[in-house]
Amino acid sequence: MSMAEKFLAVQAKHEELGAKLEQGDKLSSKEFVRCSKEYSDLTPVVEAITEWKSALKEKDDLEGLLKDPDMKSMAESELLALTKKLPELERAIQLQLLPKDEADEKNAILEVRAGTGGDEAALFAAVLFDMYKRYAAVKGWKFEVMDFSESDLGGLKEASASITGRNVFARLKFESGVHRVQRVPETESQGRVHTSAATVAVLPEAEEVDININESDLKIDVYRASGAGGQHVNKTESAVRITHLPTGTVVAMQEERSQIKNRAKAMKILRSRIYENERSKLASTRAADRKTQVGSGDRSERIRTYNFPQGRVSDHRINLTLYNIDAIVDGTELDEIIEALLADDQMTKLAEFATL
Repeated sequence: MSMAEKFLAVQAKHEELGAKLEQGDKLSSKEFVRCSKEYSDLTPVVEAITEWKSALKEKDDLEGLLKDPDMKSMAESELLALTKKLPELERAIQLQLLPKDEADEKNAILEVRAGTGGDEAALFAAVLFDMYKRYAAVKGWKFEVMDFSESDLGGLKEASASITGRNVFARLKFESGVHRVQRVPETESQGRVHTSAATVAVLPEAEEVDININESDLKIDVYRASGAGGQHVNKTESAVRITHLPTGTVVAMQEERSQIKNRAKAMKILRSRIYENERSKLASTRAADRKTQVGSGDRSERIRTYNFPQGRVSDHRINLTLYNIDAIVDGTELDEIIEALLADDQMTKLAEFATL
């Protein structure tokens, strides 16, 4: 099917939905809502297609004027401008027709864990956690620490945060994976560069309507919060560990002094992990295990290297290297990487759309 045929098919679908809605009394309430949403979603696309068709007609008219000696010069000038405009109109329509990720508009749960590299990995994990916290501030998002397990030298073993705002997951979803650092640790007396890593996971925050969890599927253990990993050591059983038996997913929380608050936070993370696992399974099925250029989002995939001695950050998925590591780690220029990842994902989807 050519691009023009795809556009005309969309227009026809829009007209069909409009005709259905005019006979609303013959539709069930559920069918009416579905048709209304689909019609509303297609309306801006159809408006763009109408503009594209008008431009095509104008192009034909101008080509006809080329035969008129008196009009040729004017027609050539306008035809040149229109020839440049048509691909832009087509691209705008294609972008609107790309499949939408239903999770893009959701808030996110951020999880950062120290990986290989001992104390240095924990210190780097803390740097990453702070980077996302500052980036959230730049974007005007709310960043709420849910759990923070500190290492002996002031780094972090693992931490999680809830990030709330506009299109949070859409902008952070490609941050999931292994982040590697190369730098000279403060404890290194001979100035040797060490390599260590931390793992980042970004999950769309799931609501109860997104994922249904039966209480009978949960095993809930309570215990006393103690040692590194809690903000306190107490004598009451406020810490909570929840196991989702069907999937084996386990979440432990001891940040709060209240067992009720710890349980609520643990359920929030549990729900989001299960929701993301379901999304991943569905995406794998649809894509027939084909990965996009920006990667699968798998936490085991090495996605980026931060080389402090050379002042560079390299994203291995899109072969992007920048030499502004301080501004990136500070969160103020992390957008430069995120925008490049989003653009690459968009180009990949457009290429796939063109072959359908």
